[in-house]
Amino acid sequence: MSNQFDVIVIGAGPGGYIAAIRAAQLGFKVACIDEWKNGKGGPAPGGTCTNVGCIPSKALLQSSEHYDQAAHHFADHGITVEGLKMDVAKMIARKDTVVKQNNDGILYLFKKNKVSFFHGRGSFVKSADGAYEVAVTGEKPDTLTAKHVVIATGSSARQLPGAEFDEKLILSNDGALAVTEVPKKLGVIGSGVIGLEMGSVWRRLGAEVTVLEALPTFLAAVDEQVAKEAQKIFVKQGLKLELGVKIAEVKAGKKGVSISYANAKGEEQKLDVDKLIVSIGRVPNTTGLNAEAVGLKLDERGAIVVDDDCKTNLPNVWAVGDVVRGPMLAHKAEEEGVAVAERIAGQHGHVDFNLIPWVIYTNPEIAWVGKTEQALKAEGRAYKAGSFPFIANGRARALGDTTGFVKFLADAATDEILGVHIIGPFASELIAEACVAMAFKASAEDIARICHAHPSLSESTKEAALAVDKRTLNF
Repeated sequence: MSNQFDVIVIGAGPGGYIAAIRAAQLGFKVACIDEWKNGKGGPAPGGTCTNVGCIPSKALLQSSEHYDQAAHHFADHGITVEGLKMDVAKMIARKDTVVKQNNDGILYLFKKNKVSFFHGRGSFVKSADGAYEVAVTGEKPDTLTAKHVVIATGSSARQLPGAEFDEKLILSNDGALAVTEVPKKLGVIGSGVIGLEMGSVWRRLGAEVTVLEALPTFLAAVDEQVAKEAQKIFVKQGLKLELGVKIAEVKAGKKGVSISYANAKGEEQKLDVDKLIVSIGRVPNTTGLNAEAVGLKLDERGAIVVDDDCKTNLPNVWAVGDVVRGPMLAHKAEEEGVAVAERIAGQHGHVDFNLIPWVIYTNPEIAWVGKTEQALKAEGRAYKAGSFPFIANGRARALGDTTGFVKFLADAATDEILGVHIIGPFASELIAEACVAMAFKASAEDIARICHAHPSLSESTKEAALAVDKRTLNF
């Protein structure tokens, strides 16, 4: 049968398309089902990440960073700009082009690796004779069968009760990426990654941005020293941050949104904005999967229950990425996708959750891997800390971006690196060295003894490692 496969992957986001490609590389006959559509109704594989997440947000962040540099920093380099203007429509069009390039790239990779792609929604029909029947609903309905099914259906933005997304005034990440003109006043509920990144884009372009956060601490998951530095910098840049708030009511009118809330002191406040981005987390996408048809187990959040190997309660049914436990990160999904494909082939795929890097693409960027200092204190683990500021780095001075620092945390007895935290220029790139070092159980001394190119930002990593032993050379 032409619709008989070895592996069916439901979802072509980072976890799904990578799982499909890796399975095909390992010799399996693979089908991948995905329902994302582009503006013309055609297939748009890549999931949230490519279509309304990682990729388009970075495109807008880059455009807004160029504008900010031209408006405020080019003069330092002797460059004069007159009549500076921002064409938001063109910026959005460029973002759409970047997204399409990524969509087309995935379709090309499917063709190259002989993965059969089906455009539509995938859902279980039944299990029979050691295999699963999966329906494809869309313009070309179909039914596929395979022994193994990998679920990679991702997640959706969590709605605030009473403030449902209309994507015109009350925006999820989707709507925040399609704003056609710079709002005068922008509200953001939630100071997580998406809220801060999208708030940064529109602040740079001239919006007055206010972030309302329910938690009493800013960026609670981040190393405390880094979070405090970030808060100080963002406020200095013009971002208004209110912590410990309690939202009472959100009302959308004809031209804007009104938010009633209590501040940290319990005082009643009101904020009127042109647009509101709600960024309070994400929920797993399992609606429409027809999990009950095969008895697939979900938890109270609607996530698929899996073990450490991404196995569900059903034989030969696997799940990866945002739809299961663990951090909702594209690269985590990719690693799980590869691991599952290799486990299906009888290999020993492996994902170490302790070595998954986190990045917030604000300016300055924030990146980290491993333990935070507050986590080590809570564990009662003896550690040493060392940090090095970018203001003492020659390349950072030449860039004109000396904000932030690199921080190392190492075991007090063995010197093994336990965590690395960076706030500053190109933190997203610099963190990779820490991931490699920690994967090989390196000590801070190992990094301190390795020759780093001069002048480079990476020298700050070396210097921070030297600082663990209190012997920095340039600070």
